Amino acid sequence: MDVERIRQDFPILSRSFHGRPLVYLDSAATSQKPRSVVEAEERYYDRINANVHRGVYALSVEATEAYEAARERVARFLGAKDPSGVVFVRGTTEAINLVATSLGRGLLKNGDRVVTTIMEHHSNIVPWHFLRVYGGIDLQFVGVDDEGTLRLDELDRLLTPRTKVVSLTHVSNVLGTMNPIREVADRAHAVGALVVVDAAQSAPHLPIDVDALGVDFLAFSGHKALGPMGIGALWGRPDLMETLPPAMGGGEMIREVHTDRIAYNTTPGKFEAGTPNVAGAVGLSAALDYLSAIGWDDLRAHEERLLRRAVVLAEERFGEAMTIFGPKDPAQRHAVFAFRMKGIHPHDLASVLDERGICIRAGHHCAQPLMERLGVPALTRASPYLYNTEAEISALFDALADAARLFKVPVASRTTAA
Repeated sequence: MDVERIRQDFPILSRSFHGRPLVYLDSAATSQKPRSVVEAEERYYDRINANVHRGVYALSVEATEAYEAARERVARFLGAKDPSGVVFVRGTTEAINLVATSLGRGLLKNGDRVVTTIMEHHSNIVPWHFLRVYGGIDLQFVGVDDEGTLRLDELDRLLTPRTKVVSLTHVSNVLGTMNPIREVADRAHAVGALVVVDAAQSAPHLPIDVDALGVDFLAFSGHKALGPMGIGALWGRPDLMETLPPAMGGGEMIREVHTDRIAYNTTPGKFEAGTPNVAGAVGLSAALDYLSAIGWDDLRAHEERLLRRAVVLAEERFGEAMTIFGPKDPAQRHAVFAFRMKGIHPHDLASVLDERGICIRAGHHCAQPLMERLGVPALTRASPYLYNTEAEISALFDALADAARLFKVPVASRTTAA
């Protein structure tokens, strides 16, 4: 994988901050965008812009064709045979809210159980809490062990005939842990539960096949996968989607409206109320083209090299002064490493790194239940991607060493040259 060539496709990486070259290590929050994605959106607005589905004039037909071609591209990206199961949304947050709302209206009743995990992003916790508060749902959480691996024994205990939904992340945005989705799905289906997967952190980094995973719903966000902000996709089993009520009402999702009755559109239109983000869908399609052309094996090997470099430098330069959370083996984690430096608050650490042009994330990472499980109020997180280099990982640890000196944190005596 030619990282230097790839970097040329991302103009933002040529910027400098505070007199230092930009080192962007916050791709788990949002990835940077290649020129081809920006140009695809620009081309849409320059040449095709019109509202979709309703117009009979040629320009509207072109816009509709571009929009539906993007839906087909997303379906291929997810290994879905039928694009009608793909619903465009603003991102994973909206997708999970859509699923929770629809299930709450059409399937779940007071006393039914929803199971999620302690490692979830708030986007996969709060919508289920809404059902707990307003619908009487029994919301339960599966824990993790000390390495951040899902406690399948706890899952088994929570899977009963009352369990109607199991909703979990594919890859943790803090720990980098990849959950055994197929195994979870098989266990959940054995008691008649539906399975919802948050793939926001997995779709940008590894191939997704919804049939192989055996899930009922899966969502991801375009902006974490080289695409535009404000666009993402929810995939649901088309037969199941047809049985569920819509989550929002308005234009496009309706077939007939009368004073005494309404009739809904078919899937996916039933779940896409209002004017869609057509340009975003076109940009997302371009992003998936770019990402898929990289090669999943090459991307995985590159990211694992970066993670291994980080683990080695953490041990050699900081020893017990730095703790990396999640699976110890880089082969068992994906694209993120969250850590704690003794004696330095994550926000202070992020500020010091910013002065050196390095972008990382600090805080609870929208995962407060996980922070409570780990016994920390906040963590610092670096999340490299396809455009990052080993030299940038070294630059990160050089800056961390500067921070350690600034805050007078004792570190390991053995050091490694950058």
